[in-house]
Amino acid sequence: MKRFLTGALCALLALSAFAGCSGGDDRTLKVGATPTPHAEILEQAVPLMEERGYTLEIEEFNDYILPNTALSDGELDANYFQHITYLETFNEEQGTDLVSAGLIHFEPMGIYAGRVSSLEDLPDGGVIAVPNDTSNEGRALMLLEENGLITLAEGADTLATVRDIVENPKNLQIEEIEAAQLVRALPDVDLAVINGNYALQGGLAVGDAVVSESAESEAVAEHYANVIAVRAGEENDEKIQALVEVLKSDEIRDFIDANYSGSVIAIQ
Repeated sequence: MKRFLTGALCALLALSAFAGCSGGDDRTLKVGATPTPHAEILEQAVPLMEERGYTLEIEEFNDYILPNTALSDGELDANYFQHITYLETFNEEQGTDLVSAGLIHFEPMGIYAGRVSSLEDLPDGGVIAVPNDTSNEGRALMLLEENGLITLAEGADTLATVRDIVENPKNLQIEEIEAAQLVRALPDVDLAVINGNYALQGGLAVGDAVVSESAESEAVAEHYANVIAVRAGEENDEKIQALVEVLKSDEIRDFIDANYSGSVIAIQ
């Protein structure tokens, strides 16, 4: 009996110690992000979070899958790399339950020059690379349609794929490539439609694009605003909301305006 009580007491003490450690983590926020611009913006938020009594830890990822699986598995408190449409699509495809805790910024997608420098120079049978993930491919195809290169089926929306192309007067070849590889693919294609963050990582700004989404488009910003993502039920946690408030502060907005030349647009 004494051995049992001793073991039970040790287990209770260990559990108490663990609970104490967990409570201490209430002041630490671990956030996953892609390097540019998200991790760079978060670095600016570190001292602002410290002023509020929080420690902000940043873990960088170079793809669009791992930040969400790490968040879903509890390895992160939040992530900051994706737009709302991608988040919703990821939940549907992967069975996760992640939600937005706040809209932070918008990155206009652009069509960038590869072997040709303008839409007018695009030859019959030309090759255009687009992201191969569902939500960003649809976004890219809509941008091509807006510029008269293709026509999508009626009702095709943000989740459109190449199968939704009903008119292709130049017989363009649409190559689906991982978003992170699109800048590298430019020498091998005529044009590429590239997400803002990967364009920035590749040394391109939205001003370098042949054409880009309008920064004034409320519809585009609504569907493609980059968010702080968290597990469902945690979006109103104190430390999560503290991060959202910091990222929407004048200090962060001024940093974005000064450093990204319109490639990143803070959401008010």
